[in-house]
Amino acid sequence: MKFKVKQAEFVRAITKASQAPPFRPAVVFAGRSNVGKSSLINKLTGKRSLARTSSTPGRTREIIYFDIDDRFYFIDLPGYGYAKVSAAVQRQWAPMMNTFFHDADGIRLTVVILDVRREPTEVDYRLVAMLQECAIPFIFAVTKCDKLSRSATMKRLKEIQAALGVDEDALVPVSAETGQGIGDLLAVIGSVLHSPGASVRDA
Repeated sequence: MKFKVKQAEFVRAITKASQAPPFRPAVVFAGRSNVGKSSLINKLTGKRSLARTSSTPGRTREIIYFDIDDRFYFIDLPGYGYAKVSAAVQRQWAPMMNTFFHDADGIRLTVVILDVRREPTEVDYRLVAMLQECAIPFIFAVTKCDKLSRSATMKRLKEIQAALGVDEDALVPVSAETGQGIGDLLAVIGSVLHSPGASVRDA
């Protein structure tokens, strides 16, 4: 389904699901710090500075809600796995996310963001396990594909696919710099948001 964001605005920053704005179908974006999550959200919405990159990656601990077309939410989760953040701060991420995914309403899809040049980490696998436990559908947006040649990108996608043990269509190669794959990712998001029936959390 062709889907284009017409309007996107910041709604609220929260630290727990009970603080969330009123129910709407939502797509969640999650990934390690420095994988290009903010740039991807900005590219998808066509708003260059909607999602701001922290001056110190890995420090933002808030869950950000963005209004999409007065109908949906894009939810930006805190980045994880930044090496320079203290171990104590890093340990807070998993319990926070576990509570969020169990308690949040309206989640139709989670976009797990990976850097095409990097191997999936232990925390990436923990996130996937969390989503599976909560029965929340997910796909992988593999960013920064403009940094590699086409052949190198295809090789890395196959390696990431094998490492994750998922089907080929679970990975969407994208570049926030060139726009590569943005239409494909929007099509997936649109098909989920416009699908009939109850939300994942209401099922």
